[in-house]
Amino acid sequence: MFEDKLTELLTKEGASLVGFSNIGKSPIENQPELVYAVTLVYKLSDSVLKTIENRPSMSYFQHYRAVNAKLDSLCLDAVRFIESQGYNAFPIAASQSTNEDKSAYRGVFAHKTGACLSGLGYIGKNALLYTKEFGSKVRLATVLTDMPLERQREIIKDGCGDCDICKKACPAGAISGINFEVGMNREDFFSAEKCSANMKTYKDIGRGAVCGICIKVCPKNRLN
Repeated sequence: MFEDKLTELLTKEGASLVGFSNIGKSPIENQPELVYAVTLVYKLSDSVLKTIENRPSMSYFQHYRAVNAKLDSLCLDAVRFIESQGYNAFPIAASQSTNEDKSAYRGVFAHKTGACLSGLGYIGKNALLYTKEFGSKVRLATVLTDMPLERQREIIKDGCGDCDICKKACPAGAISGINFEVGMNREDFFSAEKCSANMKTYKDIGRGAVCGICIKVCPKNRLN
């Protein structure tokens, strides 16, 4: 099975979790065949996350960038394997950017969409992916492909319940406290604009590109 071979390869190279899904429609223009997704998960360091105290730390920023680079490398490993089997593969970077409407705060493809469809986790009130294994202490990347891949896990139907710790802790006021439901727009429960604006205030920490406070305070992450 391709799923077994990819999982073995990618976990050997350092991936914390690997998931597979059919996303229904390719987001890549002129490549409608890319309807399968390989989701790559890498766990963040507990010790580094503990350095976040009311604001991000330089250690977190450096770790964040290193993990993104590792995920991008894992994407290349997946692409190499998939292409060696005669299929097409399109890597989507861990931290995306697009030349289109930057005010939309969206990339080419939402990693969390593939992750949820693969059964790796669910979307929390802070708009982050929550996994059973690691909570939201994770970063994600995706490889789109026409290699037929089947989901290996059951879809997770869970949520944050009545907990509003992250809402109270968010310095940007970006978290509404509403539980995400399938089909809901991100703006209905979380403001990416407010989150981004707040991150830009931390100019002394990696040019204002990270925060992480909602990860630090979440009780499901078992940091405290």
